[in-house]
Amino acid sequence: MLKALLLLPLLGAAVLSLLPSRSVDLLRHLASLVAAATMVCAFLLLVDFDAGSAEIQFFDTRPWNPRVGSHLALGVDGVSLPMVLLATVLCFVAIFSSTGIRSGARLYFSLLLVLETSLLIVFTARDWSLFYVCWELTLIPLFFLIDRLGGGNRHRAALNFVLYTLGGSVFMLIALLLLYDVAPGHSFAMADMAAGGAQLPVRTQILVFLGLLLGFGVKMPIVPLHGWLPLAHVEAPSAVSILLSGILLKMGAYGLIRAAATLPAAVQVLQNGLALLALVSLLYGAVLAWRQTDLKAMIAYSSISHMGVVLLGIAALNPAGLSGALTQMVAHGLVAGLLFLLIGLLYERTHTRDLAGYGSLNRIAPRFAVFLVFTLLASVGLPGSAGFIAELQVLVGAYGRWGGWLMVLSMALLVSAAYALRAIRCLSTGPERPFGSTPAGVAHFADLKRSECAAAWLLTAGIVGIGFYPAPLLRLMASSVGRLAQHFGV
Repeated sequence: MLKALLLLPLLGAAVLSLLPSRSVDLLRHLASLVAAATMVCAFLLLVDFDAGSAEIQFFDTRPWNPRVGSHLALGVDGVSLPMVLLATVLCFVAIFSSTGIRSGARLYFSLLLVLETSLLIVFTARDWSLFYVCWELTLIPLFFLIDRLGGGNRHRAALNFVLYTLGGSVFMLIALLLLYDVAPGHSFAMADMAAGGAQLPVRTQILVFLGLLLGFGVKMPIVPLHGWLPLAHVEAPSAVSILLSGILLKMGAYGLIRAAATLPAAVQVLQNGLALLALVSLLYGAVLAWRQTDLKAMIAYSSISHMGVVLLGIAALNPAGLSGALTQMVAHGLVAGLLFLLIGLLYERTHTRDLAGYGSLNRIAPRFAVFLVFTLLASVGLPGSAGFIAELQVLVGAYGRWGGWLMVLSMALLVSAAYALRAIRCLSTGPERPFGSTPAGVAHFADLKRSECAAAWLLTAGIVGIGFYPAPLLRLMASSVGRLAQHFGV
């Protein structure tokens, strides 16, 4: 089932490349079918997964390059399986909702499916060489998706994104090669490199971990490595923004968790520094989101703040913090995916993302208004939403480590509430502004269609389901999180 999960999107992309480019609807329907089948495979994995075990499950390995000790090693545990499920759900939503793509549809849907395979291999790889190759492979489809199909400043956005990520990847590669050099038998297997890393002096471990932190911190993103994010989000097609914010940022956090398990002594030394970076990202992202008038830019900056919560949970190094970080990764993926979906559909109808251009959506498009109000409130941890469960766990874990310093986190959450409420006020209240007014506004446009509502309801169900009944997700992660916390003596 794991092999089918990884190969289905790649085979789908190959089939799409053989179809005529004029058959846009056929291309979208077939791509949606492939993405849906991949999502079903991921949930079938969940059915057979033993949540009581912290071991790697569905493990499979094949020699890749025996001379350098690399293997095609795949498997999942309670840390990676939630990311696999999230990736397949968001990829399906991104493809299914791409009804506005007419020009270059064959390239667009093929690249999305290739991107999905790359993402899934990153989350299931048990060999650092395979992880690194697929980490870099994600750049190729993303570059062309932004550069060919993005907004007016798309060339700069695509180049910015690739250069930032490649710059961080250089440090990551050097760090991995240093670990490879001390691994037993010169192997890239994650377990072997962790065993080799434990033999290094603590000072050397810190230097290696900092190299990994630079690579993963760019993708998360951590301030001040976030410069690519706002421009890429604003210029990317809406479906690509769903994946960028919903799952691509989680690659960085996931890699950081694996790096922490590989070099636990280094993470413990740097624990307070990581917490400081997290709090800076929290406040910085929230304040900048509050200042934005472009809806996409607002969500992009808010993502920096939300990933700061993830980093704070990781830095706590205890079961509550680590569990909260993973839950926040899932929660933010669902919420950000839904926000970008709704704003993308709004932009297709109105050709504006300016907050000043909207007003009284509850009268013009009530379905849009309901989903937007709910999602904006969910993004700031409304009780009953997935974000509330995540932030509560991170608060508990971080309070156990740092106590009263968490007042900074409370301030960031207040600023987050301010930008969400401001957006709700601009979108759902005020006069109906006709086209051609100053500032240009929106009077009438079509509300959400049934297919669009179905995609929105899928993500909403995840947000509310985890918010009201988080036990299945927490149980899925518990054993692996407990094993992870043991690395840090907790």
